[in-house]
Amino acid sequence: MAPVGGTSAVGFGGAILVCVAFAYFISDRRWKKKKPITKKTRGGVVDAIGNTPLIRINSLSDATNCHILAKCEFLNPGGSVKDRVALQIIQEALESGQLSPGGIITEGSAGSTAISIATVAPAFGCQCHVVIPDDAAIEKSQIIEALGATVERVRPVSITHKDHFVNIARRRASEANEFASKLRNSQLNGKDTDQINGHKSNGYDHSSLFPTDCKGGFFADQFENLANFRAHYEGTGPEIWEQTNGNLDAFVAAAGTGGTVAGISSFLQEKNPGIKCFLIDPPGSGLYNKVTRGVMYTKEEAEGRRLKNPFDTITEGIGINRITRNFAKAKLDGAFRGTDLEAVEMARFLLKNDGLFLGSSSAMNCVGAVRVAQALGPGHTIVTILCDSGMRHLSKFHNDEYLSQLGLMPQATGLEFLGIK
Repeated sequence: MAPVGGTSAVGFGGAILVCVAFAYFISDRRWKKKKPITKKTRGGVVDAIGNTPLIRINSLSDATNCHILAKCEFLNPGGSVKDRVALQIIQEALESGQLSPGGIITEGSAGSTAISIATVAPAFGCQCHVVIPDDAAIEKSQIIEALGATVERVRPVSITHKDHFVNIARRRASEANEFASKLRNSQLNGKDTDQINGHKSNGYDHSSLFPTDCKGGFFADQFENLANFRAHYEGTGPEIWEQTNGNLDAFVAAAGTGGTVAGISSFLQEKNPGIKCFLIDPPGSGLYNKVTRGVMYTKEEAEGRRLKNPFDTITEGIGINRITRNFAKAKLDGAFRGTDLEAVEMARFLLKNDGLFLGSSSAMNCVGAVRVAQALGPGHTIVTILCDSGMRHLSKFHNDEYLSQLGLMPQATGLEFLGIK
């Protein structure tokens, strides 16, 4: 029989061990409970593009008795839906050899695509040169420059003019290739590269545009480059289908290059031909007429007169008077016309009622979503795109002084501007 004292000592020691183990177990469980659950880490800015949330816009859904859902593209790293396009264009250009690391990507843009290219290009070791109309919101140029790109602001002219911002951007790519070729030849021949760096082409001094290590130029060509369409056919469209489990009745969006509406509508209608796809078109654009009547534009809306006449629009990045290669692939069942005042009123309404601070094209898309809901009736699910936020529209679309000069100050208290009491 073991001594009583020995038994007590063993029992006491065992109790201590049990207590320590229990305390560790409890603390370990508490630590595990508090430890944050992290999702798979993404590989830099490129992997952060896409997979944006789809949200229900409560105020519009409740007002129309429909489910109005919106893809939050302003949550992409560059702040807009154009991040997808920039990434697709750059990746395809690198794979095809049209663009090399160290090359300069040129683009003519009203702002969002340029910002996206300037955001994505450095991730691939490339640079960016943007040609932008000087009537675009100034903060867009400031953002592009802050991202390290070169900005060339030019006067707005018709697309048929050689100095339209898109045509100038195309020339800059050719000039960058010419410059890189001369640079390579001079280095092979042992000549002074300083003489090359300041050369002139078409009367333009490139010393401030192209660095001495320039590896050539590539024109992104967002309007005609079908990488734009593929970005949405392969990315945005499938995301919408998955996020809705295929349970949607309609899709609506405005068009500038046409890539978004074309890529998404094509994908959705391939998955389910019963999904109706619509265009919402701003003033000054001929696409509404093309979709509904088969003609591009009325005499008053001719592009040559558009920019400085009463048919102009304050919405930036949407509306056009020609059929791009991207838009030609759209599968549309109809179109609606939106007005500048409706876009302004919608932006203020959504900020007040949903906390959504949106840019002009996003607001116009929401006008389109309500129009579709009214046309289809209660109980339908409609998806649209929130292209960008209001942060890059402060000097114009969200500037009361600017709006008052155009007679566009919002007055509505609800959705009466769309006939909803």
